[in-house]
Amino acid sequence: MGGEQSGWYVYILECADSTLYTGIARDLPARVRQHSAGKGAKYTRSRLPLALVYRECAGERGDALRREAEIKRLSRREKLRLIASV
Repeated sequence: MGGEQSGWYVYILECADSTLYTGIARDLPARVRQHSAGKGAKYTRSRLPLALVYRECAGERGDALRREAEIKRLSRREKLRLIASV
């Protein structure tokens, strides 16, 4: 699931209803804990439990935001293909 480097991460969570949520974080473990505690994004709060299914190091924040936007434009099928590629 991507390299372990410092910087920003783009990640995908699979929600309890099988939907996929894409976000960015600098401290990925802490952000996943926030989501799992119901204190993350509004979208994920009502879709617990969550599973981290994909992550990639994106370098700087601007790079992470651009990559997040790219992933969000993908179809579900394309996102699942991306997840399966790691």
